[in-house]
Amino acid sequence: MDALPIFMNIRQQRCVVIGGGEVAARKVLMLRKAGAAVEVYSPELYPELQTLAEQGDILHIADTFQPPQLDGARLVVAATDDEDVNQAVSQEAQARNIPVNVVDAPALCTFTMPSIVDRSPIVIAISSGGAAPVLARSIRSKIETMVPATYGRLATLAARFRDRVKQHFPTTQQRRMFWEEVLQGPIGEQVLAGQELAAEAALVQKLEQPARAPRGEVYLVGGGPGDPDLLTFRALRLMQQADVCVYDKLVSPEVMELVRRDAELVYVGKARDQHTLPQEEINELLVRLAQDGKRVLRLKGGDPFIFGRGGEEIETLMAHGIPFQVVPGVTAASGVASYAGIPLTHRDFAQTCIFTTGHLKDGTVDLDWPALVRPQQTVVIYMGLAALPEICQQLIAHGLSADTPAAVVQHGTLPSQRVVTESLQNLAAKVAEAHLKSPSLIVIGGVVGLRSKLAWFEGRAD
Repeated sequence: MDALPIFMNIRQQRCVVIGGGEVAARKVLMLRKAGAAVEVYSPELYPELQTLAEQGDILHIADTFQPPQLDGARLVVAATDDEDVNQAVSQEAQARNIPVNVVDAPALCTFTMPSIVDRSPIVIAISSGGAAPVLARSIRSKIETMVPATYGRLATLAARFRDRVKQHFPTTQQRRMFWEEVLQGPIGEQVLAGQELAAEAALVQKLEQPARAPRGEVYLVGGGPGDPDLLTFRALRLMQQADVCVYDKLVSPEVMELVRRDAELVYVGKARDQHTLPQEEINELLVRLAQDGKRVLRLKGGDPFIFGRGGEEIETLMAHGIPFQVVPGVTAASGVASYAGIPLTHRDFAQTCIFTTGHLKDGTVDLDWPALVRPQQTVVIYMGLAALPEICQQLIAHGLSADTPAAVVQHGTLPSQRVVTESLQNLAAKVAEAHLKSPSLIVIGGVVGLRSKLAWFEGRAD
């Protein structure tokens, strides 16, 4: 983030606006809506502001800008047509440590005015930091269609019952789960449909029922190859309702940003030869957390059932009777190859595709080499970067042409993506020269030769 988003209470606070035109009017109306006591300094007023002044809703002083006008203000807005005046307002406000906004001049601002979706008491603010206000307004328009006006009534109902719910449920987790069930269930739908009395009666009845112990569950979710836009809707929903997230090295920071903010985060490593927790302990951890009544998000890079050891984890969950869900993800083979401009199959080059892992359970690279060197085939190797020289050597030794096109893709699908392409015999040397690191994916086969034509993603090619 380039700026910290905050909501400032300015009710009955003195807020000063320098300027009286149409732009100033928009700022004044926003400040008034937030309950501010607005003073406008300008020789002339826009008709809408003139009406507000005559009604006593704002104080108008017909004067040009003078620094003492800012003394004691809670915040200041400069909205004149004179750049020199606007700059002077900014300097004087900052000298007094008063937050200041200068319209269409981000460099002079200490805060910017967001585009707002008002569903009071729910308020959504969208800001581009002054870089693209039109885009921010466009995003606001989309959110307006997704968040009905009745959401404000839903929040008001929750506020009225907040203390009673707190008394009824002793723990934060129980209260959170109760409210999620209410707001996302039939009671919430009644409020959105305008049946507030019926919703309130149903909420009272629900509170009269004995408090139940929270039910633990595990969500085994594929986080995809890195780009958060590749997550499924179901994955996003479960990521937002989990109490604790157990994640590993292959989950990108961009995907982790979408996990619920107040969820407990448990890092379990899973880098090659650097397991923060052995797999057996991870399995038991999931069981223990669920038995404590928590909703556990087991977040994995790619797909949990493709070299993700998801099968081992749900075996343990089933043995202990733990409820679970599995959400597939875009596996690295398809996601990374796509972003690298390498089709895994092609009528002229590959009619089959095979996935394999570059290191086995005991750390060796004893693969089924004859199966990997068949013609008209694409080979995708996960977790093989450390063993790349041996992999290339063995494939050539078992009959694959040394001139076979091959690629290694680092950080596939992310802006930091890097792609190295070379013949099989020279690939390891070029990758070493480029200093590629994990997570990386190896793709071998004639389809790699198509990258020069089909590369579309703006990653980096070495």
